[in-house]
Amino acid sequence: MKIIISIRNFCSRQFFSHAALTCIFGFIFSFSSSAQKEAKPTPPLAFLNSHLSYTTDSLGNRVPDFSYCGYKASEQPIPNVEVKVIVPVRKGDATLRIQSALDYVASLPVDANGFRGAVLLQKGTYEVYGQLRITTSGVVLRGSGVNATTIVGAGTGRLALIKIIGKNSINREMTGIKITDAYVPVNAMSFHIDPSINIKQHSNKIIIHRPSTANWIKLLGTDHFGGGITALGWKPGDRDLFFDRTITKIEGNTVSIDAPLTTALDSTYGGGTIYFYNNDDHINNCGVENLHCISTYDRTNLKDEDHRWNAINIEGAEDCWVRQVNFQHFAGSAVSVLETSKRITVEDCISLAPVSEIGGQRRYTFLTTGQQALFQRCYAENGYHDFAVGFCAPGPNAFVQCESVLPYNFSGAIDSWASGVLFDVVSVDGNALRFGNRGQDGNGAGWAAANSLFWNCSAARIDCYQPPTAQNWAFGSWSQFAGDGYWNESNNTITPRSLYYAQLRERLNKNIDQQAQLLNVPTEASSSPSVETAMELTKEAGKPRMQLKEWIAQASKRNTIPISYSNDTVLSVSDFNRLVKQAESKIRPSGSEGAAMQIKNGVLIRGSELVTGKRISVQWWSGGVQGKDLQQARPHITRYVPGRSGRGLTDNLDEVVAEMKATNYVAIEHNYGLWYDRRRDDHERIRRMDGEVWPPFYELPFARSGKETAWDGLSRYDLTKYNLFYWNRLKQFADLADQNSLVLVHQNYFQHNIIEAGAHYADFPWRTANNINNTGFVEPVNYAGDKRIFYAEQFYDISNPVRRELHKKYIRQCLNNFKDNNGVIQLIGEEYTGPVHFVKFWLDVIREWEKETGKHPIIGLSVTKDVQDSILSIPAYAVVVDLIDIRYWHYQADGSAYAPMGGQNLAPRQHARLLKPKKTSFEQVYRAVKEYRKKYPAKAVVYSGDNYSEFGMAVLMAGGSMPVLPENIDKDIVNAAAAMKPVASTNANEYVLSNGKNSIIYNTVTKKLERR
Repeated sequence: MKIIISIRNFCSRQFFSHAALTCIFGFIFSFSSSAQKEAKPTPPLAFLNSHLSYTTDSLGNRVPDFSYCGYKASEQPIPNVEVKVIVPVRKGDATLRIQSALDYVASLPVDANGFRGAVLLQKGTYEVYGQLRITTSGVVLRGSGVNATTIVGAGTGRLALIKIIGKNSINREMTGIKITDAYVPVNAMSFHIDPSINIKQHSNKIIIHRPSTANWIKLLGTDHFGGGITALGWKPGDRDLFFDRTITKIEGNTVSIDAPLTTALDSTYGGGTIYFYNNDDHINNCGVENLHCISTYDRTNLKDEDHRWNAINIEGAEDCWVRQVNFQHFAGSAVSVLETSKRITVEDCISLAPVSEIGGQRRYTFLTTGQQALFQRCYAENGYHDFAVGFCAPGPNAFVQCESVLPYNFSGAIDSWASGVLFDVVSVDGNALRFGNRGQDGNGAGWAAANSLFWNCSAARIDCYQPPTAQNWAFGSWSQFAGDGYWNESNNTITPRSLYYAQLRERLNKNIDQQAQLLNVPTEASSSPSVETAMELTKEAGKPRMQLKEWIAQASKRNTIPISYSNDTVLSVSDFNRLVKQAESKIRPSGSEGAAMQIKNGVLIRGSELVTGKRISVQWWSGGVQGKDLQQARPHITRYVPGRSGRGLTDNLDEVVAEMKATNYVAIEHNYGLWYDRRRDDHERIRRMDGEVWPPFYELPFARSGKETAWDGLSRYDLTKYNLFYWNRLKQFADLADQNSLVLVHQNYFQHNIIEAGAHYADFPWRTANNINNTGFVEPVNYAGDKRIFYAEQFYDISNPVRRELHKKYIRQCLNNFKDNNGVIQLIGEEYTGPVHFVKFWLDVIREWEKETGKHPIIGLSVTKDVQDSILSIPAYAVVVDLIDIRYWHYQADGSAYAPMGGQNLAPRQHARLLKPKKTSFEQVYRAVKEYRKKYPAKAVVYSGDNYSEFGMAVLMAGGSMPVLPENIDKDIVNAAAAMKPVASTNANEYVLSNGKNSIIYNTVTKKLERR
């Protein structure tokens, strides 16, 4: 497969005018479409008299028309929307004032052009501690100038500062209508369906679904990335493409659409289907413009991450824009266009001085995972992936006249199979531009770009590789070169200067110089200039040439955004103040709204109701941020994916609570993550060579120090400082739990890190190599058999003064964080099979804290049976314990105890392999709970052992707490049980609770619960 381009006459290096261009150049484009369908050679094509003429290959593929990107597909200029409300500058948090103004404009009617109005911020600084959200079409947020109005993202939250966000109700699992073409080529804008199907009755909004089939994945070589391990290999259905298009015409069985396809639909690899949707949930005609966004941060730590990550997120939106906005100090993206958005323009923006770790998911300055996004005249310094296209972005997407200065990583396609990406007049100073195969990198990103093109770009290195079934091109590149894609005129500059605007001019058939606004580049480059020319150029050489950053800074002169307004149409000051007061009155007060959780009569209750329901444990590790990984994810509290929210990402805690209540879950059992970085899912123990960490991140309790380098490539932890995101999220859930009668079971520690597989310890914050606190664990790590870890005894050894103080401070943090909550149960740690002396230390710290604060949290004892009994036999420790959790032992069905010993440096499953436990039974669960209930009548008893959810009735009838009961059970009977105790029954099939006057009886044969 070859592509040939020849330049026959070289014209001005600037963008050509409508009539002046007379250059001629020819090129041949051809694709490798599949192993079965070889592309045939094609003749040259000419670019003559300002006309682009494309040669297709034998299957009809050609270079895509990228010009459909941007607001209104770049067919209309971004409008200047009329101001409807002005937000005055005042001291203090401006979140409510600005949001009230946005909500007011959202309530106004839409005009004939689809706009409601603009909110104008005055000259000055607005501190925003919360988040600004545009959730209705036709609303614009405008400042009074990029150097005049500043929004400061204040506080320590990781929220995006501004969100343009609609809803996304598109169901990608529904059955579609089959496209009947055997092959629909790249750049196609029509296809065929079964003529018997009447689609005119449907919406004109469609999703075109291109599947990722097993045979296509195998041909790409992405089913396996080496090492004999296929865990990261692509699986069928994991890399499907979804083109969001509008039907423009239906003629017979031919369907025409509004933008080209950028990956072929080949029946050899599953073809394509369409399904219809209503886009009423998406918002449009919204913008953010003419201002400066800054994030505060800890100025003592230049890698601080407890501050704003993204400045502007665009989600569930189309035909929206960000223009003339400068950004400083954000950890993640200046602008992130998410996969549910399309036709977005981001222009004349500058990002400076980001503050974060140097690693994955940080400093993705201008990012799109959506389609038809246009980033033009954008500038970034010290980013990571400054101009980036993400996972399976279906394209087209374009970056035009952009510059990245001294980034820490490349720009280009950074995840799997982004197709139809254009980098046009893009410069990366000090790093690379890349279209290629990332292999295992990026959680198995594999082939990252297809049918994508570099045009007049410059970088330290440009990678342009050709994937099977597609092509990538590079024209007029200045760089080092790598790749087997198509190259032409390397180390040269070609005309037209911008392919994007050449395509747009031709498509619209009009002069588009005003839209292009290309920075002037001198045209004289002769190696044999005249004397006069040489003298003139010598004179010019002493002057610095205008840089793109300066050109962008002058955008306000070229495209003035008005800040004037009419008093007749703007909300008055008094009405605005009234609006803000109304908004203040609607804010839900923080604190508990539900009845307080407490232990009364030896059972856990809220008000007069027994606490019942299922419990869910958070994921310890594993997962991804796409497809099946999201579908299989469990709710979590401290999982974090920058810029993305939802199940499997950064969970929306209100949604988690709503789902728990709807599905009979009363509690989340939470422990910190096994490791932060998904790369460690490979269970290797090696030091990572960089900080290219993979999400989702299971956050850890401790803050990064910003100093030195930990085993995962980010900075080391400081065990004396705490991860504010982690603790704030837990606090937020605890508040919601108190308001909604739910429970947070907070596991202080997580033993899995210090025992079993060596990888569990590799990134552990307490490991000496991973912190700045000199914890004293030996380095290099003494892995047993060069594989396993046995560090429990050392971790629980409190004779080391450094570790003792760190443990003490951390336990107090666990208590302080929830000091005003009542719905939190504190347990020593997930999987705790440790020694009794550490449990005593834990309880000592709690007792000391309780004495100092006067607070009395619910403290649970969740340990092995021998340790449990030892602690409860000592009054000074037993008095600190409020709840007994039977978790790491149980009575087996034959009546014998499965009770591994504590402090033996074995994990629960290692004990199980040795002792081979047998199943329990209803009778034996009842026995276990009743024994402890009778011996310690003031303490609640919870059963969390073998198959606990199956034995809720046994727990209830034994007087236990938090039983899992049938959803249709009589709640009045259950709540009456809270005031009763188990008593003996004369009927072997019946279990009885009684208060001396009334009884509740459960029959194990009939499965009936009744009150007598």
